[in-house]
Amino acid sequence: MKNLILPLVFLFCINIVGAQKKQQYPFQNPNLDVEKRIDNLLSLMTLEEKVAVLGTNPSVPRLGVVGTGHVEGLHGLALGGPAGWGGKGKKPITTTTFPQAYGLGETWDVDLIQKVAHVEGYEARYALQKYNRGGLVIRSPNADIARDPRWGRTEESYGEDAFFNGTMTVAFVKGLQGNHPKYWQSASLMKHFLANSNEDGRTYTSSDFDERLWREYYSVPFRMGIIEGGSRAYMASYNKVNGIPATVHPMLKDITQKEWGQNGIICTDGGAFKLLLSDHKYYPDSYLGAAAVIKAGINQFLDDYKEGVDGAISKGYLTEKDIDEVIRGNFRVMIKLGMLDVTADNPYAKIGTGKDTIDPWNSIAHKKLALEATQKSIVLLKNDPSKRLLPLQKEMLKTVAIIGLRADQVLLDWYSGTPPYMITPLQGIKNKLGSNVEILYAKNNADGKAASIAKKADFVIVVVGNHPVCNAGWNDCPVPSEGKEAVDRQSLTLEQEDLIKIAYQANPKTVVALISSFPYAINWTQENIPAIVHMAQNSQELGTALADVLFGDYNPAGRLTQTWVKDITDLPDLLDYNIRNGRTYMYFQGKPLYAFGHGLSYTSFRYNSIATNKENLEKDKTLTVSVSVSNTGKVDGEEVVQLYVKSIDSVVQQPIKALKAFQRVALKAGETKMVNLTLKAKDLEYWNTTKQQFELEKGQIEMQVGGASDAIQLTKKITLK
Repeated sequence: MKNLILPLVFLFCINIVGAQKKQQYPFQNPNLDVEKRIDNLLSLMTLEEKVAVLGTNPSVPRLGVVGTGHVEGLHGLALGGPAGWGGKGKKPITTTTFPQAYGLGETWDVDLIQKVAHVEGYEARYALQKYNRGGLVIRSPNADIARDPRWGRTEESYGEDAFFNGTMTVAFVKGLQGNHPKYWQSASLMKHFLANSNEDGRTYTSSDFDERLWREYYSVPFRMGIIEGGSRAYMASYNKVNGIPATVHPMLKDITQKEWGQNGIICTDGGAFKLLLSDHKYYPDSYLGAAAVIKAGINQFLDDYKEGVDGAISKGYLTEKDIDEVIRGNFRVMIKLGMLDVTADNPYAKIGTGKDTIDPWNSIAHKKLALEATQKSIVLLKNDPSKRLLPLQKEMLKTVAIIGLRADQVLLDWYSGTPPYMITPLQGIKNKLGSNVEILYAKNNADGKAASIAKKADFVIVVVGNHPVCNAGWNDCPVPSEGKEAVDRQSLTLEQEDLIKIAYQANPKTVVALISSFPYAINWTQENIPAIVHMAQNSQELGTALADVLFGDYNPAGRLTQTWVKDITDLPDLLDYNIRNGRTYMYFQGKPLYAFGHGLSYTSFRYNSIATNKENLEKDKTLTVSVSVSNTGKVDGEEVVQLYVKSIDSVVQQPIKALKAFQRVALKAGETKMVNLTLKAKDLEYWNTTKQQFELEKGQIEMQVGGASDAIQLTKKITLK
């Protein structure tokens, strides 16, 4: 009977989230100091209840405390999808589905990213408070850095640059959490701390690199997410960092808490507690392991932890005070979400509690934002100026051939939700062209069909790309160039490139749409195909956005966030975490297939001048860099103005160049704008290992401005003082 009553009480508590409740205890008083509220709550809890809130939902039913659990949300709230998020056996709730994080990164649009995250946070509130589904602690963004295109989870990252990823991370965190002075809309839980960018062996391998790379590269997006974005939650990674499993690493307390001010949730990755014994073989038993995890700062387990924690307490490895110390962070987050309040002052608590006539994911506004994000994510990789195939002129077309299995698919990944609808490339093109143009389709060249329809058509569009879940088991990707969580890529070669060759041989007026979660070494395609576009997977508006770009209703302005190499041999060993050994645009010495920041337009831009408001930059100060840019073409378009910094007379090792500011700017045909970029001294500091602090190295630097890392148009030198 007792086991029956508790779930009923808990359900009742969930149903009154956001409703007016009577204050019984001081911890329910929203005007009381946060730490005093938590002191009171802890004083009322039993040790058993304290151990229970080390799970992912810090609820205390006996005291009427209704916590909230975790949900996934890398590119839209996930309450369904291939992984069945939102509960086994439960009907999926459809939610707005945006391009993968990799595609969101390729927008280079900070304001857009914040809007996308705001929509996701709103839908999380709505789903919980209207349908009792999901939670408000959202496992997003992924602040990891995609240092190598073979990494199976490249799709989850914004790119290979620490400053860029950090800037996008801050925007996403702010969007999820909202701008209310007291409450959060939802809580951003960043993944995966730290240096987690190999899948094969991730449960036991060590990511090894020096202290400067720790401070200046791998940790930067997390630091920015906490200090600048306001995130107070993150997930520790599976791997070791310099020989110590991240789950028990001193960095959790010593740096993220004591230096950065992280005082909320730190959780394990799924099953990571048990992996300390089985894979890392770091502790002789689960009791010592559990004690070490909690003393390191972990306060939520995505694992079966209770036996280990109870055993650690009984053996004296852990005290109740140790438990109190860590679970305070869980309740700080719950207080920010308004979960412990008895008043109706939290505006977010009202979401979904009114007489809504339409769910937000079915609203025109959310559909429009999904389309905008997808349009902005598309990168024009090539458009041969001698042929200018793109944009296709639909009024000149009679027959179009669409080729490729991916043309009639919108593929979801492991962290996708279930979108309310999906528009495939084939459907998007049909919608665009209507009944006046004959559309021929072949998914492959079986019986020579692809070649046959290509010959008949005025133009050919070949749609190729990876399968985000490899259409296989959890740790299996039968196609060598495909990867996902738990599986790294074994090849950068696009197996479908032979299909492109067949189409091109039949009809040279061929356009390629590469829909992929990561880079490919498409050397033959780049050398021969007149026009190529790239976009990421997953968006519910994938087909509409692609058609808009192909037929000129949207001028593409996406930019690459990763170096696309020509060959897998251009890359160091996957487990070499020292990026100075030729990895990323900052240290790569070869000539890439496509450079970091690359992306073309249907118009052209001219960089006229560069000026600064002062000639030197001092510690803790900022400098305004004003760049005059003109749209010299005949159509409206957007340019992504990128500012890189090169050290001239540094005595410490520095990158070839490093991105330090950027802005996506809309320019009408013939228009000139002055674009003001802010260069911050703190973003130019290096970590002095002797003094154990960041320092601004005095001397000259060269600012480089242009449309890509390899397309610098203007330079100017300034002095750091």
